[in-house]
Amino acid sequence: MSTKKILLLAGDFAEDYETMVPFQALTMLGYQVDAVCPDKAAGDTVKTAIHDFEGDQTYTEKPGHLFALTADFASVKVEDYVGLVVPGGRAPEYLRLNERVLEIVQGFAAADKPIAAVCHGAQLLAAAGILKGRECSAYPACGPDVRMAGGTYIDIPADQVHVQGNLVTAPAWPSHPRWLAAFVNVLGARIEL
Repeated sequence: MSTKKILLLAGDFAEDYETMVPFQALTMLGYQVDAVCPDKAAGDTVKTAIHDFEGDQTYTEKPGHLFALTADFASVKVEDYVGLVVPGGRAPEYLRLNERVLEIVQGFAAADKPIAAVCHGAQLLAAAGILKGRECSAYPACGPDVRMAGGTYIDIPADQVHVQGNLVTAPAWPSHPRWLAAFVNVLGARIEL
């Protein structure tokens, strides 16, 4: 039996928890998680940022970890993967400027493969043009991006998840337990205790 592969689109200043936790959890479940970033190869690193909610009008940001990439961006082929993870943070703001990244996201959507996006990950989905007629949760500041892309922004608490077909979205890292459980369910995996 071959290992099922998940693609994780990383970038500098992706939210630390939203990058590390899905990578580790999906790896623990037996998936091969290929973490990639444009213009980088396996073994290169990206800087992450830790975003927290401390009562300000928006999140605060602190330096995170260096996150090691596990595959070469240049070799990504959508057909090799069963699902896509798009972490939030500031990375999606820049990743959406890369045409190849947009093609990859569009490829997953066209193939109706599971896509999990959290927080600012919706910016990348919007830029790829895959939200028209779709429902999507995200960090509240990304609501306008979702609506401008023709989607319906779903405003839910930070620890909740929204699923519509192959699209699994959530507002922020407090949703990880529900977001990852929903993504694994859409992937068709069964976990028995």
